[in-house]
Amino acid sequence: MRRGIGATALVAGLALAATACGSGSDGADNGANGKIEGTVTYWDTSNDGEKGTYKKIAEDFEKKHPKVNVKYVHVNFGDANQKFKNAAGGNSGAPDVMRTEVAWVADFANLGYLAPLDGTPALDNESDYLKTAAGSTRFKGKTYAVPQVTDTLGLFYNKRLLKKAGVEVPTSFADLKKNAKKIKDKTGATALYLRGDDPYWFLPYLYGEGGDLIDAKRKKVTVDQKPGVRALATMKDLVDSKAAVTDSSDGQENGIKAFQDGKVAMIVDGPWDIALAREGKEFKGAKADNLGVAPVPAGSKAQGSPQGGWNLSVYAGSKHMRAAQEFAKYMSSAEVQARTTKELSLLPTRKSVYERDAVRRNEMVKFFRPAVEKAVQRPWIAEGNSLFEPIRVGVDGVLAGGKSPKEAAGKTGAEFRKLLKDYK
Repeated sequence: MRRGIGATALVAGLALAATACGSGSDGADNGANGKIEGTVTYWDTSNDGEKGTYKKIAEDFEKKHPKVNVKYVHVNFGDANQKFKNAAGGNSGAPDVMRTEVAWVADFANLGYLAPLDGTPALDNESDYLKTAAGSTRFKGKTYAVPQVTDTLGLFYNKRLLKKAGVEVPTSFADLKKNAKKIKDKTGATALYLRGDDPYWFLPYLYGEGGDLIDAKRKKVTVDQKPGVRALATMKDLVDSKAAVTDSSDGQENGIKAFQDGKVAMIVDGPWDIALAREGKEFKGAKADNLGVAPVPAGSKAQGSPQGGWNLSVYAGSKHMRAAQEFAKYMSSAEVQARTTKELSLLPTRKSVYERDAVRRNEMVKFFRPAVEKAVQRPWIAEGNSLFEPIRVGVDGVLAGGKSPKEAAGKTGAEFRKLLKDYK
């Protein structure tokens, strides 16, 4: 995740094309009795630090099932959502299985592009899944994915730089700003790299002010209320005061590189970037212990970070439905989740995996598991993913476009209401 929400364009009339997406969409013939054979195309949206491991795992599935050929395709996360919609909507080129960001499931299922998995081999030992992780796989009473990885955001910090500056790990953004000059004067590093290019990173600031994007129960847009304005103001203040640096694009690459090289002391990030962080000169090899992780700093009202993660979805038009289901089952299995925790420090979605000694001892799991349990649930609505583009525009307007936080929040709320026709 990564990762990053990325900009996803809305495609007019896309839902009309969804009705021709193939067998399995009505649950009448879900492929459960088919043969485990044929070619399964798998779109992997993991980041550069993870994809090598996932490719090997896919190859190991072929060893278990010699009659299945897995066609592994790495797809850039930022392009994956629209690329899948184009392929599924055109009935050509869609993968049999896709590593799907949690917010995409409801959207794809609403369009008819995903096969329901209830009653199929893909759903193995359902009670073993974390409740929060399983929640994002369901839409209108049916299950359209299996959980693979869960996550949330934390504060990555450079222990060496903070020690040299003589400051503690900040527990609030106010503390971070207060100590930024000391960090700069004593180490030469900027305190924080602030992701201004990806709307997902706006959420901790919003939750920190006690706000949320929408109130789904009351069908009310809330992003433009006072907490939303304060969240944007906090981000702007960190940048304007030079406590943070930011970019309008390429934040994933620029941020992690700055952190790896010690040019920034801290960055808000998730478990998916632990492996990448440790490839940098500040954390490589014997310096691995220099990487610290703490909760995302609090705002003026609260402390919270979004629930994220990855699911595995099966395309409704798959020609090898049974093999695709078996592949999704394997990629979500306790065996594979334990492996990705060991090799990549990713957080499992199965409760049983957390009971394994090697997983319990994993230093990042020790932090991120309680953080995930307290993470704020996003609205699992079909339009959920489309809400991020207005946020991206709003954040960019404040950080780089000269707009006031109040103006940007108001515009974001207005765009939300255009997308959510029945919301106030």
